[in-house]
Amino acid sequence: MATPQTPYDAVLHAARDVTKLDSALDAEMLGAALLGSVYEIAETDREAAVREFVAGFLAATSRRRTAAATTVRAVFAALVPDAVGADRVRPGASAPAWSGQLGKVHVTGTWAYGDVYGDQTSYLATFAYDDAVGGPEHALVALVDHNIGIAKDVFVGGPASRILEQVRQLCADDELTWFREESPTRMRAEVSRHLAVTDDLGQLPGASSLATDRALVGARLTVLPAATAPPPRLADEPLPDAERSAEIRRFLNSPDATRAGLDTLDGAELASLHFCLGLLLDHAATFPDADPLRWSPTVAGLFLLDWVHRRAVLDMDDAAMLPRVLRAFAGYAARRRGLPDPAVAATDSAIEEMVPEFVRLYATGERRSPATAAVAQLMADGVDPDDPAALDAWIEANRHRLADDG
Repeated sequence: MATPQTPYDAVLHAARDVTKLDSALDAEMLGAALLGSVYEIAETDREAAVREFVAGFLAATSRRRTAAATTVRAVFAALVPDAVGADRVRPGASAPAWSGQLGKVHVTGTWAYGDVYGDQTSYLATFAYDDAVGGPEHALVALVDHNIGIAKDVFVGGPASRILEQVRQLCADDELTWFREESPTRMRAEVSRHLAVTDDLGQLPGASSLATDRALVGARLTVLPAATAPPPRLADEPLPDAERSAEIRRFLNSPDATRAGLDTLDGAELASLHFCLGLLLDHAATFPDADPLRWSPTVAGLFLLDWVHRRAVLDMDDAAMLPRVLRAFAGYAARRRGLPDPAVAATDSAIEEMVPEFVRLYATGERRSPATAAVAQLMADGVDPDDPAALDAWIEANRHRLADDG
């Protein structure tokens, strides 16, 4: 066969055996995989790129009358029903028996599960075709990562009962995970919101099914009921000063602060303590779903081994104080959230293991941002950053060095 001349010809060639598939589900999975290549190479707004590709495909193939062409058109129209021309697509006379069931499914259950820390939540929904000829009951699983605020992976597969049972067993065997029935409305809202962020990423996470299953996931999400009211506004800024102060007071009055000896500090140590607590709360506010009490081994690592080096200038007292404050505050936060003792212990152990690397990064300064490095040098030279005259004099004296660094 000659090399296909257009992307649309390439799709038709890749799907030339679509009519030989056993079910509408198989056809929809094939169609989603083909559209996945469009989704993956798009630079921005991947969902719109797929929609535009399907519209172009439907227009370019409108006169194709082969069984494969008319079936692929019907598959794409079912997967992306809001593409221009999708509402006018009908299966051909020679289409497979299952073609009438493309996209005609109903939800049979929705659940959610995740880690007790709140780093990640997975949503699971099961679907059945309105007529069994469409194919078997199948499951959609979407993994939402709350630390980066995206849908990190999606997957559609079956048998649904086996996937559901595997998830139930996994959570039952791990005391650091939870499992519950979920509102289908909430599942649609949460997965859709985080998928919208993923769709705009310049580079996708390294999960292959994110691209290959994205179109089918989008089609299945529309089967779930939509919310009738807008979702609550997410926290996207630091706590107000009054709430920050109240949280700090609660912590300093807690047994965790007492055990760490943080309730009796004064002078320079007290100032360093409050500086460190401010850093913890500032870091918590950087997450898409901000929560000052969400501290896990992962979040602690992001803070102690990355963020604080890029965003803050620590003197030696601060550097000595910070891991101590973090361990105490993480324990306090875990107990405020009612986490089980093993979860508290795991975070504490993880922080303890990070301390040597934190100290090394502090000593080398290798992860400092240019701005943080400049302020650190100011302080090392004995210059008060809040003194405009001293700051101007330092900049003038170091102009050539700053230019070289830039």
